[in-house]
Amino acid sequence: MAADAETVVLKVAMSCEGCAGAVRRVLSKMEGVETFDIDLKEQKVTVKGNVKPEDVFQTVSKSGKKTSYWEAEATAPAASAPAAEAAPPSTAPEAPAEEAAPEITPAKADA
Repeated sequence: MAADAETVVLKVAMSCEGCAGAVRRVLSKMEGVETFDIDLKEQKVTVKGNVKPEDVFQTVSKSGKKTSYWEAEATAPAASAPAAEAAPPSTAPEAPAEEAAPEITPAKADA
């Protein structure tokens, strides 16, 4: 297998350059990392090298930032605009939520 050419993509909660700097610092010290890219706007970190996904996850988590695998977050449309555009047509979560809201609102008003 291609154990020496692994690509790991993570979603990391970064709100500023300081946050990105913390992630950059831990990745630059990690053994086996050949290259990494930090996309602050998308909150996406891509790491390439002779690394294990679990090790990259643990290392980035040490930065103190909330970290998850990118694939796991792809179903959460609130994360980024492209994901929000892709998710509603296939799942249509908005229609059931609107129907449920009126049922909940009167109950709270009566209480």
